[in-house]
Amino acid sequence: MTERARRERTERLLACRLEELAGSLERGGADGSAAERRLELASAATHRAIELRLLDGRRAAAIWADATRRHPVLAA
Repeated sequence: MTERARRERTERLLACRLEELAGSLERGGADGSAAERRLELASAATHRAIELRLLDGRRAAAIWADATRRHPVLAA
């Protein structure tokens, strides 16, 4: 797998994960502390992917911003 393909795959995975997380939170699938924890874990995973150079920081920020615009629950 090329570096570009790996990055693109990671971008798709992050976008899908945020969509799944938002859907779960919007359905009320977690209380306040559990929801906060799940958001923290998603954020930490994003930062780790950036550190490992699997994801570009600007692109990660754009993915999060896009998901948050569609699902304000992610901004909590």
